[in-house]
Amino acid sequence: MPTAVTHHSASQRLERWAVATLREAGAIVECERHGWMRERGDPEALARALCVARDDPPPGLCSSDALAAIGEVLAATGDTCPDCSRHGEPEDPPRFK
Repeated sequence: MPTAVTHHSASQRLERWAVATLREAGAIVECERHGWMRERGDPEALARALCVARDDPPPGLCSSDALAAIGEVLAATGDTCPDCSRHGEPEDPPRFK
């Protein structure tokens, strides 16, 4: 059976890397009800993500590009879930590591 090959642009791969790095560091979490990413406001978690971007950027990228990608994802991420806010639902409590 043939397998579908998905091609992602370099910017999509970089964004996915930045989201994964922020999630792994605990700087962002996913709303369990709606799937939106939310910033946790944890400076230590953000520092861990920035350290990864600076010291271990994705292959083929310099640390300044990796740091910029982290910044772009954070700029697009709020601290509340838009769907929870819209429907008056309580937010999931932040999970601390």
